[in-house]
Amino acid sequence: MLSSPEAMACSRTCSRILGLSLGTTALLAAGTNTVLLFPNWDATYLLRGLIGRHAMLGSGLWGGGLMMLTSLLSSSLAFLGALICFITSGAALKDGPFCMFDASSFNQTQAWKYGYPFKDLHNRNYLYDHSLWNSVCLEPSKAVIWHVSFFTTLLCINLLQILLVVIHFINSFLGLLCSLCEKR
Repeated sequence: MLSSPEAMACSRTCSRILGLSLGTTALLAAGTNTVLLFPNWDATYLLRGLIGRHAMLGSGLWGGGLMMLTSLLSSSLAFLGALICFITSGAALKDGPFCMFDASSFNQTQAWKYGYPFKDLHNRNYLYDHSLWNSVCLEPSKAVIWHVSFFTTLLCINLLQILLVVIHFINSFLGLLCSLCEKR
């Protein structure tokens, strides 16, 4: 029976677990996005403005972090925050890291410049071609590994957050339904 005390207790227990999980993933997303601002743990890239737009957007801080922490107030806001961060992380993985690269190999006039060297590679995908990882980005060192590692982490955290918010929504709906059906 849907209105049993066991069902209500299950709904409350599920809410507690979901709350702790959402809070933990919010802190992880905010921490991961913060780390993206310091390639190789070096603040000079941030101070010189040499951080990619996806990391500077800070969707892990405000989307996966702040909005997720406000999920106690609104599940739809938490879902929106996780979804925005998920989409931004996916776009960042698609575009590749913001780094200094040799533009002359891309038929440009300037030799070295900062930008997204993997964005316009039509015949090769840097995610699958690991030979490009250490040969294209000149600075910061290991930019591709850093970029792929942390944006993939954000992508996974946000996927988990989306799942948790959906479960939270279903659990809240069932809790409401059970309380309406409860015999007085």
